[in-house]
Amino acid sequence: MPEFIQVTTAINSKDGAQKIAQTLVERRLAACVHVAGPITSTYWWQGKMEIEEEWTCSAKTRKELYADVEQAIREVHPYDEPEIKEDG
Repeated sequence: MPEFIQVTTAINSKDGAQKIAQTLVERRLAACVHVAGPITSTYWWQGKMEIEEEWTCSAKTRKELYADVEQAIREVHPYDEPEIKEDG
């Protein structure tokens, strides 16, 4: 039986989040992607504190697809270093 996971990432626009969701579902890398937001993220980047509005994407997928899911997110994500996290 396959092992299922959830993969999450955050992005700075609703349109960008929807693009990630559509990419993953169209490529059949995720059964479903929830888009939630806006949220407020506070973080350090390049030596200064940033406060930004973001949307989160939570993709439901199979564990063996994680590498392909991560690659697909990186292809459409505008951040230099997007956080992409696997939740078991």
